[in-house]
Amino acid sequence: AQGKRFCERLEMRTRRLLGRSLRLALRNGRSRPTRRHCPECVHGGGHSPAPPWQRLALRSCSPREAGADWRRRCPMGGKCEALSRGRGGGGGGRLRGRAGGRWRWRRRRRRRGAMAEVEAGGGEGRCVRLNAKRAQELLADVDTVLFDCDGVLWRGETAVSGAPETLTALRARGKRLGFITNNSSKTREAYAEKLRRLGFGGPTGPGAGSEVFGTAYCTALYLRQRLTGPPTPKAYVLGSVALATELEAVGVSCVGVGPEPLQGDGPSAWLDEPLEPDVRAVVVGFDPHFSYMKLTKAVRYLQQPGCLLVGTNMDNRLPLENGRFIAGTGCLVRAVEMAAQRQADVIGKPSRFIFDCVSQEYGINPERTIMVGDRLDTDILLGVTCGLKTILTLTGVSTLRDVKSNQESDCLSKKKMVPDFYVDSIADLLPALQG
Repeated sequence: AQGKRFCERLEMRTRRLLGRSLRLALRNGRSRPTRRHCPECVHGGGHSPAPPWQRLALRSCSPREAGADWRRRCPMGGKCEALSRGRGGGGGGRLRGRAGGRWRWRRRRRRRGAMAEVEAGGGEGRCVRLNAKRAQELLADVDTVLFDCDGVLWRGETAVSGAPETLTALRARGKRLGFITNNSSKTREAYAEKLRRLGFGGPTGPGAGSEVFGTAYCTALYLRQRLTGPPTPKAYVLGSVALATELEAVGVSCVGVGPEPLQGDGPSAWLDEPLEPDVRAVVVGFDPHFSYMKLTKAVRYLQQPGCLLVGTNMDNRLPLENGRFIAGTGCLVRAVEMAAQRQADVIGKPSRFIFDCVSQEYGINPERTIMVGDRLDTDILLGVTCGLKTILTLTGVSTLRDVKSNQESDCLSKKKMVPDFYVDSIADLLPALQG
């Protein structure tokens, strides 16, 4: 919208400038090249004005374009060609000389003003580059920094350059760190071990995973709340061993983990396969062994009354090294939802439940907390929903083009997916922490 208003103002100024140039030409017989002296000679009819950014073909009349009788057809009696060959020459294209210089100077000044307004948080007031000065002011008012992991701290098994040093500096400043990940393929302890192995530090010993809030752990807390009373809670798990471990740690027994090939020769045989008794929930997480047989069993369990459908997260892609991706858990959750004609209870970001888990254990004050992530539809949306300050890092999934698309969208839900600040990498915070 800002660019459109700028171009409209530019077009109005250009028209006034061209009108003044034409009046000078008629008065003293010469002028710098003006655009569209004759609205009828070039194409035999009036020209509708087009936006300046389309680089209008604003040309004067000429025998080549208007034919041999161009002088007779020209309302100016052919003077337009003479004018186009006056000082500055060339009959078409951009304005030249003093008039063109003024036009270009005003354009540059408006561009600089627009850039300064964006850098200062004007216009939308959101998604400002976080330079060292702003980072110092921001961190001075913050107690807790929450990080996503995949695409923010690391890609696959490789740490993002400068990320370990940034977290070390934050710990040295007394900031409390938390790690909120939608990945359900590891337990809290396994994530804590990976953080230490890649150089991010963190506590050791029995409570080493206290900083990590993964969807496997939070799903276990959710089922512990929902599956109360007899019989003993049991879940059919389309997920990893880590997810089953977290569920069993809170007293929810698990079935279905691991490969499960098709049994029998056709649909009738698949439906005759026996089911485990007393299954009260179907949990869908990241499952490399996902198969049609598992999908069929999940649908059969969900047809039983009172059976819950729980999805760990809805991420459609998981970023890896060298810009590669694999299909995320959201693809599997959607498959089960479509087959069962049910909507899953989603635990991970942007669901508020995962933030409530963090808040209960950390005692977070949202006004003094930052959420750092690489996805607009999960990390940033969670921060906006929960009243946190948000920072988008461009080392993962979302880009500034996605941010701009959300800003210009008419959809209110998309307008929420705009961060307060952005950085190329969380290593951009280092100058503020070292200064």
